[in-house]
Amino acid sequence: MNDSSWGAPQGAGHWGAPQMRAAPAGPAYDVRVPDVPDAGRDADDRDDRDQGAGRLSGGPLFRDEIPQEPMSTAPPPPQKKRAGRDLRAAIGVGVGLGAVIVASLFIVKAVFVAVVVLAVVVGLWELTSRLQERKGIRAPLIPLAVGGAAMVVAGYARGAEGAWVATALTALAVLVWRMAQPPADYLRDVTAGVFAVFYVPFLATFVAMLLTADDGPQRVLTFLLLTVVSDTGAYAVGWRFGKHKLAPRISPGKTREGLFGAVAFAMVAGALCMQFLIDGGSWWQGILLGLAVAASATLGDLGESMIKRDLGIKDMGTLLPGHGGIMDRLDSLLPTAPVVWLLLVLFVGSG
Repeated sequence: MNDSSWGAPQGAGHWGAPQMRAAPAGPAYDVRVPDVPDAGRDADDRDDRDQGAGRLSGGPLFRDEIPQEPMSTAPPPPQKKRAGRDLRAAIGVGVGLGAVIVASLFIVKAVFVAVVVLAVVVGLWELTSRLQERKGIRAPLIPLAVGGAAMVVAGYARGAEGAWVATALTALAVLVWRMAQPPADYLRDVTAGVFAVFYVPFLATFVAMLLTADDGPQRVLTFLLLTVVSDTGAYAVGWRFGKHKLAPRISPGKTREGLFGAVAFAMVAGALCMQFLIDGGSWWQGILLGLAVAASATLGDLGESMIKRDLGIKDMGTLLPGHGGIMDRLDSLLPTAPVVWLLLVLFVGSG
């Protein structure tokens, strides 16, 4: 497109001085008017020339248009698997807790019992708080905390009989305490309270009962080691090789490969612990013990995952960086305690 197509005067094909033309003769028109070029029209001419050049050269059609790079058809690089939590914080907190527990376990047994009582009280506080926040369930914390502490102490001091008596009295205290409030939702609240009695302090009582044997510290250490090793094996193998979901509706992160890792790790650790830590123990008993621990720890983890899914939460608390709350660490320990206590009694006696 050129200038003549826009009706430019003859000879005006360049940017020079404006040409003058005469107006019609007469007294009112006896002046010379300069012929000023139309700036907007000339700018449009330059745009059209630029667009034409762009079409020929394959460049952008407009001056403000940015050339687009061709889309890449190569598949994106595979992303590395990452842990869902802060692994450094989780390891640091785990090592710190382990040091406190082991130190209290082998120095003074009563100090370890106090650690168990503290864990039970904090766990009950987390559980009852989440129940009230998410479901409006008012499980009475005071009788639960006082009764839970009494249950652990009774199990250590009086054995199984003392633990059962303390459990019954704690459940009764929950029923009576809730009577001081309006009767609306009474059945719902006391049911949750009795559930909390058995879920946290009753299962923790078996840890205290493990300690009453002559080799009590070694039994408790075996219980702790097997549970931790089982969880570690499940995490390591599942993170590296996990492909088949174990229970996707309950805990999507758990895999069948992780379960096999938990069983293998726990069986090896069980054989070593029974052979070298437990008086009168044998390696084959440790294999059976490790298998049972892997099963109970996995079921306990799935059980708490079910509770958290029902409540619509990821963690029961935030006290332990990289772990969540106390209950997020007790989920596999609590159901494993009675299993280890019973099998050790069957294998080597109550001590």
